[in-house]
Amino acid sequence: ITALERQAFDFLGYQWAPILINFLHIIVVILGLFGAIQYHPRYVILYIVWTVFWVTWNIFICCLYLDLGGLSKESDYMSLGLSSHGSWWKDNGPGCENNDLPAAKWQSEDSPALISTIGCMLEYQYIEVLHSALQLVISLLGFVFGCYVVSVFNEEEDT
Repeated sequence: ITALERQAFDFLGYQWAPILINFLHIIVVILGLFGAIQYHPRYVILYIVWTVFWVTWNIFICCLYLDLGGLSKESDYMSLGLSSHGSWWKDNGPGCENNDLPAAKWQSEDSPALISTIGCMLEYQYIEVLHSALQLVISLLGFVFGCYVVSVFNEEEDT
């Protein structure tokens, strides 16, 4: 459910890299659940391998939005350079007030921002990091559960 919620907000922000990866994540989670229910350990193993990539992706997102490791939240990694859009939360965060700025106060000539947000209860980068942290916790639980399910399947095969 959290992946679907994240997918919706990535669509609103035209963030194409997360849209593609979230879509793959949703497919692999469905396959992993199918594998657990139908006793197909290969699908569960696929989920476990994907979870390692998913954890790496979410750590990357955390580093990106916290400007760690030489990454910058102002880069166009998330939109794949196809648009100047960013996080939907940047302009629509909880408690944010939009104020129209005059043309003279544009922040850059490449992608002038006509709207500035003030008074946000929580800045957008922290919302994105919280989303990723939640995904990390859920993924780690899923990884442990997936390993347990595969070990149970292997024990049943041996008997």
